[in-house]
This record gives sequence, structure tokens and C-alpha cells, in this order.
Amino acid sequence: MARGPKKHMKRITAPKSWMLSKLGGNWTTRPSQGPHKLRESIPLSIILQHKLKYALYARDVQMILADKDGNIKVDGKVRSDFGYPVGLMDVITIDKTRESFRVLYDVSGKFILKSIKPDEAKFKLVKVTQKKVGPNNVPYIVTNDARTIRYPNPEIHVNDTLKIDLETGKIVDFIKEEPGNVCYIIGGNNIGRVGLIQHRERHLGSFDIVHVKDSNGKHFSTRINNIFTIGKGKKPLISLPDDNGLYLTALEKKQAKEHHEEQQKQ
Repeated sequence: MARGPKKHMKRITAPKSWMLSKLGGNWTTRPSQGPHKLRESIPLSIILQHKLKYALYARDVQMILADKDGNIKVDGKVRSDFGYPVGLMDVITIDKTRESFRVLYDVSGKFILKSIKPDEAKFKLVKVTQKKVGPNNVPYIVTNDARTIRYPNPEIHVNDTLKIDLETGKIVDFIKEEPGNVCYIIGGNNIGRVGLIQHRERHLGSFDIVHVKDSNGKHFSTRINNIFTIGKGKKPLISLPDDNGLYLTALEKKQAKEHHEEQQKQ
């Protein structure tokens, strides 16, 4: 009979979003318990070893993280656990190389590290998942990265987005989930896509459906839980991945590639 939390993970059962090779061995790092769910996060060791290529082996990762200088920071805090779960919108800072990255999804649902400037690394966006009243009638909200914020602005509701200052942990601004704002899809078949919210269908007793239109004019819809508002109007507050959140079919990719090759020849 199992006792305590599981500490191992086979590579074949690891989330596809990690993009691990099949022939790299039997085992991989299991994310520790933390602010993000197991299937919605990626451990620090995978990031340093496979994404950034700063380590060849897990032993090297442990040496980097155990250094007294505090080499790796996640959301402004030094992390030394090689299994620490890093999730969507988290900011990874490496002081020695003067690099900062934001964790995002591409349109195929794979985790990517988007390089960002120092000014953008000072904040992160979080989504409100719960709004409740606690003991002594203290109102509070809970975000997607497990932050609990007491006495929030009364106008903040579930599914809204908060802009958090990583140094102080306080709310700088908030964005309403409403038509006309740009959003990012964080789950479902359309994961990683970016577009403008058109309208919201309300289904009592079921999932509300949000209709979205991307910059190519394509329409798609998804559940309200998959919507992450990232800006007021058409301008996002964060740097988008290289694909700009646009999904292209195989034929569109081929045409774009041919057009790029023609331009290079000229």
C-alpha cells in the first residue's frame, strides 16, 4: 500500500507539453507539490536541462540550484528545488546571465520560454479562479497560481485578470473578462491561440461558451475556463510567442514558407 506522495514519474507518462524524447531513458523528474497542477506545470530541472540547455544531467541542475548565489528565481523568489513546478505566466529570472523568461504555450500546446525585457519581468498576469468570504467576513480571492489576496477591489470577479507586482505581491491593475478585450487560450483544442473576445454564451448548469476571433479573421469558441484575458482592447500586456497565437493549417504553413523563401531570393 502506498504511503505518502508519489516521488517518481516514468517518461512515457509525462505530459506531452514537456516535449521529452522517447529514448532519453525510463524516468523523468516528477514536479513537486506547488502552486500549479502536475499536468499544467513543468519542473525546473526540465527547463534548465532540456529547454535552456544549461545542464547535461540532473546532477548539474542540482549544483546550479544549490549554489549560494541563488541563481534561479521564479516570480522574484529564489528556488532551489529541482522539481519546483513552473506554470503558465510564471517569470524565470537568471541574474548571472541577465536573462528573463515568461512561461507560455505555443499553438500546439507545448511549453515555451519567451525571452522578455527587464521591465516586463517585474510583473505577471494571474487569473481569478475563486471569490469568497472567509472567517470574520473577510473577502478574498484565489488566483490560478494559488495566491490568496484579502480585501480585493469589489469590482474584481471570477475569470478577471490581475496584474501583480512581483516585488510587492500587490495588485497593480485588473482586466475584466468582457467583449473587445484580447485573450489567450490556456486549455482545450485551441490552446495557445490569441484573439478578441466576441461574446459569451451563458448555459445554466453547464459551461459558458466564449466566442473568439483571431487577427486572421478566424472564429473559434471555447469554455470560459480556458479564457485568460491578457489586455484591454487589442493590445496585450505581455510579449506573445513567435507564432503570435495564430493557428495555421498545413496548407497555410506551406504557403507562408514559400512566400518567405521568395522574399529572401529577392
